Amino acid sequence: MAWFYLVIAGLFEVVWAFGLKYSHGFTRIGPSVITVAGMAVSFFFLSLALKSLPIGTAYAIWTGIGALGTVIVGMILFGEPREWTRILFLLFIVTGIVGLKVTSGE
Repeated sequence: MAWFYLVIAGLFEVVWAFGLKYSHGFTRIGPSVITVAGMAVSFFFLSLALKSLPIGTAYAIWTGIGALGTVIVGMILFGEPREWTRILFLLFIVTGIVGLKVTSGE
């Protein structure tokens, strides 16, 4: 279950990252509420995952999922650059996430 919790935590990191962008420095109430709620859910699931996963592995994978998801959503929804070099470096993040999972011993 810990890995499932970690994936959920990473997905909610994407939610709060976009909420943060649209909160305009926490001056807009709707996006601010979404941001804080996304953070709370993300941290909650991360804390559940940390009950049995090593902190270094879990934190790196959590931030990797968040970074990867945020870039992909930005490309799809907001027309951010889709250059092959960006995609190559996203694959490096995926490789790191998979490598940490495989070598974690969990």
